[in-house]
Amino acid sequence: MSDVLTSLFRDNTMWLGVFETVYLTLLSTALAYVIGLPLGVLLCTTDRGGLTPVPWLNKLLGGIVNIFRSIPFLILMVAFLPVAKAIVGKTYGPAAMVVMLVIAAAPYIARMVESSLKEVDAGVVEAAKSMGASAFQIVRKVYLPEAKPSLIVGAVIGMVTVLGYSAMASTINGGGLGQIAIFYGYNNFKDDVIWMCVFFTVIIVQIIQEGGMLLARRTDKRISKNKKSKKLFLRR
Repeated sequence: MSDVLTSLFRDNTMWLGVFETVYLTLLSTALAYVIGLPLGVLLCTTDRGGLTPVPWLNKLLGGIVNIFRSIPFLILMVAFLPVAKAIVGKTYGPAAMVVMLVIAAAPYIARMVESSLKEVDAGVVEAAKSMGASAFQIVRKVYLPEAKPSLIVGAVIGMVTVLGYSAMASTINGGGLGQIAIFYGYNNFKDDVIWMCVFFTVIIVQIIQEGGMLLARRTDKRISKNKKSKKLFLRR
């Protein structure tokens, strides 16, 4: 272990980097869902064959989402520095990075939400319609509950993607493990610092992945029904 890596642990810089990475990932994903979830619902419901088809609105929203999704994150980050400054008052640091991550992740999340909602059984939706449920009630009581496992899996994918984006924060002093790997590792030719940052990043990803998939399995009605049927069978 090099003196640089030892000092990073001694003065808690490494642990601060881990905290900032987790903070950036969780906060940015949560804020991105505030935008991406309703946008994904609109993309699903306004599509042809949706609850309230509005083709022109669907094409407009879809076009905006596709434009933002097609911009590489590094370019998008540089291009939207003035937006970050207008919102948080500066163009560097974790706060500015959150703005960039939300702008980049929200369109991606919107498409995943749209895809998850379209997987809901059409028969369940038609049954709700026949009972006189409004479009809002169908979205709230049918689409979202039925698509919950898929939405959770999408959230896991979204968080891992945001975590990958956050590693590029080092280019604007955004903090986190990415900045430590570049500033203390790459610039000082300290491979052990770089690999320690890689190690902590892998650990964070694994925790997100395993926790999210466990939650998705527990909320999946099909799995719970199979477990109940197996218990009944064994009792017999």
